Amino acid sequence: MSDAFRVQLERAQGGAVSGQPRPARPTAVESTPAFAETLAQVQQVRFSNHAQKRLQSREIALSNEHVNRLAQAIEKAEQRGGKSSLVMMDDLAFIVNVRERLVVTAVDPQHRGEGVFTQIDSVVIADPARPSQNKLDQKA
Repeated sequence: MSDAFRVQLERAQGGAVSGQPRPARPTAVESTPAFAETLAQVQQVRFSNHAQKRLQSREIALSNEHVNRLAQAIEKAEQRGGKSSLVMMDDLAFIVNVRERLVVTAVDPQHRGEGVFTQIDSVVIADPARPSQNKLDQKA
């Protein structure tokens, strides 16, 4: 993902003991994981380096809603005993290591090649997002 989506994590700094120097401050790379990594911690979905590169090079932008749908699809695959799944979401395809909750690669319509996916044991179609009940209540 791009640097625009960096999230700053604050680390607690203990007071220095008199006469002892403070520990070195972490570098920007150590203290600001990429947005996808932070989101993965919350969503229980991780993206391999390969998948991150594919998302970036293919200009596939995933919103929080997309990641939520992906997490729900992985949960469904896990409940049914899937190990390596193809998750179809809208016009995107994701190969996922279910046990690790790790997206291995992402494919858009322009890069499907022959459209043949091998070495998978299951296919999950990610449910479309549903409007929240609150929005429906407000319209009534």
